[in-house]
Amino acid sequence: MSTLSHPASGLPVGRGLLYLIVTGAAWGTAGAAASLVYRTSDMGAFALSFWRCALGLALLSAGRLLRPRVRRTAQARPVRRALTRALATGLGLAVFQTAYFAAVASTGLAVATVVTLGAGPVLIAIGARLLLGERLGAGGAAAVAGALAGLAVLTFGGSAATVRPAGVLLALASAAGYGVMTLLTRWWGRGGGTDAATTTVGAFAVSSLCLLPFAAGEGLLPHTAHPARLLWLLLYIAAVPTALAYAFYFAGAAVVRSATVSVIMLLEPVTAAVLAVVLLGERLTVTTAAGTLLMLGAVAGLAVSEARAAGRREPAAV
Repeated sequence: MSTLSHPASGLPVGRGLLYLIVTGAAWGTAGAAASLVYRTSDMGAFALSFWRCALGLALLSAGRLLRPRVRRTAQARPVRRALTRALATGLGLAVFQTAYFAAVASTGLAVATVVTLGAGPVLIAIGARLLLGERLGAGGAAAVAGALAGLAVLTFGGSAATVRPAGVLLALASAAGYGVMTLLTRWWGRGGGTDAATTTVGAFAVSSLCLLPFAAGEGLLPHTAHPARLLWLLLYIAAVPTALAYAFYFAGAAVVRSATVSVIMLLEPVTAAVLAVVLLGERLTVTTAAGTLLMLGAVAGLAVSEARAAGRREPAAV
């Protein structure tokens, strides 16, 4: 793994790539866990999203209390700037999650997934080029195209999906929220002074407040015949694909090129497809295997390209 460090944050680029790979895989487990939650209770999507953020916030806050205190210096980030970053990132996170769940309800899981995760890399690549001056290059563009092709095969292979315009618009709004969150994280990371832990906690606090009224209208407390199982599932969702994964995401996205981040996050549907076969009893098809291989190849190619690009841009850490 590369030992090159990003000059602003001090995090090695290779470690940032590893964080993002772990994040994509962890996010993929959330779908399987959510399916088990729906089988165990009558909890709705907004309530699940709220509890995911609220419990994740509690875990992250507890973790910060256990960390050694760092003495503040004159270089510490101003409170106003920290609040601005938390507000912007939290709103992006809330739009990303809420619009995606609404798109699933409107046009189905397959179409919502392929539009959200397919449009995300494209919007981020355009935004990174226009706002951050980041170039993908021919190899990067080919990797993005391969990833989108793999996502389409994985999502639509053998399915009879129904496309509804309202659902597509909601999915595009979700992709835009994800893109804004990714681009802002990268921009702040390049500027220096970014504390990934503070960003994550602030984002989850804002997102929880945004989701609360929707969750309250849907019903915060679900009915279930298996309360212990439901509690364990909620704690898992809050701990692994939320608190751990988003902490890794904000740290990695600050040092890795935005388009690369968006493609690595396509590990989420790959992991979800594998878990659907292994845990939920779904059948492994040729299209599922082909789509998975295409996306894994694109992720691996972009990770290698990112490490090489970092080697050309930055001196080795001493």
